[in-house]
Amino acid sequence: MTSLIEQAAQRLEQLRQAGVVIPEPGEAQRDSSAAVAAGTPHAGYPQAPANPGAPVRLTPEPGPQPAEAEAPFVSRRVDLNLEAIAVSGIITPNSPRSRTADQFRVIKRPLLANAMGKSVAPVKRGNLIMVTSAMAGEGKSFTSINLAMSIAAELDHTVMLVDADVARPSVLRVLGLPPSPGLLDVLEQRVEISDVLLRTNIDKLTILPSGTPHLKATELLASDAMDQLLQDMHSRYSDRIIIFDSPPLLLTTESRVLATHMGQIVVVVNAGRTLQSDVQQALSAIEACPVKMMVLNKSRQDVAGYGYGYGYGYGYGYGYGYGSQRSADRADAAGSDPAADSRLS
Repeated sequence: MTSLIEQAAQRLEQLRQAGVVIPEPGEAQRDSSAAVAAGTPHAGYPQAPANPGAPVRLTPEPGPQPAEAEAPFVSRRVDLNLEAIAVSGIITPNSPRSRTADQFRVIKRPLLANAMGKSVAPVKRGNLIMVTSAMAGEGKSFTSINLAMSIAAELDHTVMLVDADVARPSVLRVLGLPPSPGLLDVLEQRVEISDVLLRTNIDKLTILPSGTPHLKATELLASDAMDQLLQDMHSRYSDRIIIFDSPPLLLTTESRVLATHMGQIVVVVNAGRTLQSDVQQALSAIEACPVKMMVLNKSRQDVAGYGYGYGYGYGYGYGYGYGSQRSADRADAAGSDPAADSRLS
């Protein structure tokens, strides 16, 4: 009786004559060859070809290939001309100590306390801070940029400056940067926010431009996409403060829509021009926001030759509070000041 080994050897010879390529000898391969010789299918190896003349290489079927790792996106880097923007009154990391810088140190402290949950009462979305005004030309953009610059100097916080004045964007212009896609493009789902964020040569400052002008800007700001974006901004980085340069409250509807998403609102009041009735009307438009700070711009306490020449009185509180009414009264009492024309809206 022919032994099993002899039968296997005869079967292997038949396979070789049929054109089947047999692997080199080895322990595992001998096991596989024996299985093939016995006519038993072996996982990962094909059967003898239907066409005996076609050679077949007995190699294991390749397993699933690992997906290529996506390269992490790096936001576009822009370099601010710090000397040039300092001439326009913007504080920079290299600026000498000035009255303007000191005033913004005072202004940012209660805002940071609320943003980080260190205030008496918790503030929902406290790190979302909107800077606005009743009318145009009161210095809100100047305040937004300087507030962002001042916060960027903090050791424990980063700051994102969002140009949300979609009707008259000015942040990029003031900082000497060309127009760029931004907020509205993200809301239209054309791009991801990481694609349009601008990293600057100030380590802790990033900028989100207003983006491509859109006829339905108000609807985009009121959309679910905006709410989701703000929620993501609020929760993604625990140390990040987001400053929104918003349109004037009494001239557009976008600012009122944006205000409903904010944790804190800073209202800039021009000491020489803003009427108390305008301030009160502006405050009524943002009544739902629990925390409002009022900044008195260009007050008569300016000291000639010291700093940029912007004086700030400030009031702070929940609702209208004492601080809000005090600033409104001072704005009304200051009267007109021909020398107090604002360079920034």
